[in-house]
Amino acid sequence: MIFDTLANADRYAPLHPLFPLAFEFLRNTDLKALAPGRYPVDGERLFAIVEAANGRSREQAKLECHRRYIDIQHVLEGRDEMGWKPLQDCVEPVADFNPAKDIQFFQDDPASWLSTPPGAFCVFFPTDAHAPLVSDGVIRKVILKIEAA
Repeated sequence: MIFDTLANADRYAPLHPLFPLAFEFLRNTDLKALAPGRYPVDGERLFAIVEAANGRSREQAKLECHRRYIDIQHVLEGRDEMGWKPLQDCVEPVADFNPAKDIQFFQDDPASWLSTPPGAFCVFFPTDAHAPLVSDGVIRKVILKIEAA
């Protein structure tokens, strides 16, 4: 898991061949002008999801994980308090992994919480479970889905 701002994004470019393109998209796209929805960047290897949602409580948030994609969650408006826990420590699955949706949810409590303000991002790898969209207001963000393998 990584927590940082776009000003420091270049330091993470060597971690994955698609990270430079992902961060270029975040820097060079008028993100606030994009309506909620899905936007292709590099086919199914890299795409963006623009989301605007009411926040939920910590108790309502469920940890989730992905196997096929890495998430870069970049907050545009509001404050997203994201829960995190190493996937290997999650022991209470809600259901089996759903490969069609690339997601699995857990009842486990997060090990920690990150208050993510506008301009900051979190990177969640397949080894990270995360519980996003925790806020007492509206959150607008861009989630980049980057093919892990």
